[in-house]
Amino acid sequence: MCGIAGFIDFSKKAGLPVLKDMTDALQHRGPDDGGYEVYVHPQAHVGLGQRRLSILDLSSGGHQPMHFKQYTMVFNGEIYNFKEIRRELEQHGYTFLSSSDTEVLIKGYDCWKEKVVDHCIGMFAFVIYDKQEEKIILCRDRAGVKPLYYYWHNNVFLFASELKSFSQFPGFEKVIDVSSVSLFLQYSYIPAPYTVFRNTFKLKPGHFLHLSLNTETVTTTEYWSVLEVYRQPLTDMYEGDIIRHTKELMESAYKYRMVSDVPVGVFLSGGYDSSSVAAILQANSANRLKTFTIGYKEQEFDESKEARKIAQYLGTDHTEWIVGPTDALDILNQLPEIYDEPFADNSTVPTTLVSKLASKQVKVVLSADGGDELFAGYNKFAQSLRYTSYPKPVQGLVSRMMDWIDPSLIPYFNKQYNFSSRYEKMKLIWASGKSQQALKYISQYITESEAASFLSGHGPTYKTNFDMNGELNNINDPLNRLLSVDYKTFLVDNNLVKVDRATMSVSIEGREPMLDHRLVEFLARVPSHIKRKDGINKYILKEIVHQYIPKPLMDRPKRPFIAPLMHWFRDGMKEQMAYYLSPAKLEETGLFDPTHIETLKQQYFRGERVSHQKLWNILVFQLWYSRWIGKL
Repeated sequence: MCGIAGFIDFSKKAGLPVLKDMTDALQHRGPDDGGYEVYVHPQAHVGLGQRRLSILDLSSGGHQPMHFKQYTMVFNGEIYNFKEIRRELEQHGYTFLSSSDTEVLIKGYDCWKEKVVDHCIGMFAFVIYDKQEEKIILCRDRAGVKPLYYYWHNNVFLFASELKSFSQFPGFEKVIDVSSVSLFLQYSYIPAPYTVFRNTFKLKPGHFLHLSLNTETVTTTEYWSVLEVYRQPLTDMYEGDIIRHTKELMESAYKYRMVSDVPVGVFLSGGYDSSSVAAILQANSANRLKTFTIGYKEQEFDESKEARKIAQYLGTDHTEWIVGPTDALDILNQLPEIYDEPFADNSTVPTTLVSKLASKQVKVVLSADGGDELFAGYNKFAQSLRYTSYPKPVQGLVSRMMDWIDPSLIPYFNKQYNFSSRYEKMKLIWASGKSQQALKYISQYITESEAASFLSGHGPTYKTNFDMNGELNNINDPLNRLLSVDYKTFLVDNNLVKVDRATMSVSIEGREPMLDHRLVEFLARVPSHIKRKDGINKYILKEIVHQYIPKPLMDRPKRPFIAPLMHWFRDGMKEQMAYYLSPAKLEETGLFDPTHIETLKQQYFRGERVSHQKLWNILVFQLWYSRWIGKL
């Protein structure tokens, strides 16, 4: 695990000092070692840098950049099955000087070229400089667990694990993309491939990028597609066989994620996803597994008691931390540094806090992201299917009837229930006609038109993976169609970003066992009537977990892993909100309509029913702007 950064400067001005600055901006991702190398090509200066967090092979044998033949590579991530790949390469005549998965990856690339990824079980983002072919190759893992950004403008190509590296390159243009800001206001994150800056992009999961040094051209190719996985014929296995095979795949995936030369722990919230990780690992270990939980004084948000009961039942070595607004305020001031792009998921605060807690005892921690996407856990899937299950004439009639009503004329409901905003979303949902479009609107905190009303200027409307249409035609199972969309949107650009930045901010490695591609590929072929049997979400996962933990101990209403922001806003964070959301500070930013936001803020402080997420999004953006663009 580490951070990687580099440049391909066709103006041939950048050198080692710039590369070192870019790479060392990621020191939190890799405090144990650093490597920096610049190569002079006739067309460009090529810089490759890496910061290392030693997890496998703690010796200098894993130092990067790593060389083999005409290849130089920097690599972020873990190849969990590297020992099996190594044995396969040895049969092809390769020899090894270290026990590092980095050496296995670079020699695997020499043997199989880009097909090496087909052999890999893991999470990875790597960059290879091929001196013979005179090209740069970027690659990101299938799920997008590991991040990889790139910038391509003014004869300069930059890459890095985090955007903050680019700020260290002279001439990097921090031009805010207003269309991306609109997406951020809608979803609380910026969907791939976009970023907050123009000419700056996220490399999509399951993709290679090729940069030719001679022609200065960039091309991308997809080597693994979750849509293609979901297009495969549904399995005809019996339910019991499906559950048994799923359990076998989970056991294998979880076991692989325990491969480490340093201590490993698990985030335990008490829900089915994290409990499955803790239960399976503890059942297969002679030692007590370390588990970590965050709790709140506000009981309606607190799950620490449930997590503690499960930890006691499983016999794990459990640690918990009950946090309050003071702890959150400390983290709030760090968020712009940790998430160097506007990112406002409600659970950034607790995820960062539980990472901080775990870092005192372990260097690797397992999370359970992906469970809702693979096993159909979110209620939004059922909601999307329900709205679009009505006959098209009925949907159209409801939508037209809603057009006749002006929600602003119902003041009581507006004041108590934020009625107008919700009404506009419901109109779009009823008019959507397709379940994936309904999912898009359900996933939005505000609509595109409402986002435009917050902004002073407008850019073009960007299409996202929520707007896929023809690409989904051959996914015939309606629930699986929605799972594939959520996998390509909320999972990769929200959940995985959150865990990667939170864990890396305290120099620990976050691993995602549920996103093992073997598990994804199998569950994609399981029909929806088994995933959501008799109206029970996560039916398969629950059947497996109940083999380890009694059903009465697990069954309770599902609660999201979020912080009680509404309470904290009116208490410890009120001063922050008043300052950064003041008309003067909003005018300094120059992106938002101060009058609109001031009205919203005052309504909230008066106790009216206003979506706290709207204010949280804008506060997060203002904090980000103050850190990365200009001090407010």
